[in-house]
Amino acid sequence: MPGGPRQAALWRDPRLAFAVKWIASAIQIAGYAATAFGMTPLNLYLFLGGVVGWLAMGLLWNDRAIMLIHLVALGAMLAGMASG
Repeated sequence: MPGGPRQAALWRDPRLAFAVKWIASAIQIAGYAATAFGMTPLNLYLFLGGVVGWLAMGLLWNDRAIMLIHLVALGAMLAGMASG
């Protein structure tokens, strides 16, 4: 199987999870700050980055609750951006 054990090891690497969750959190916090200072549409793009990062964490951890909340948030944000 090409890339089997090595690829599986990458997804289980705790350093990857550490990096993704903290980068996604920092981006999402920046989105809150951008909202507070009225920096639109930058705030939406930052929130999208944070939501996608946390969705990736849900996939990495196989955590359905994290995946669900961030899929719903992503869908709502995309629908709002498309309509406005």
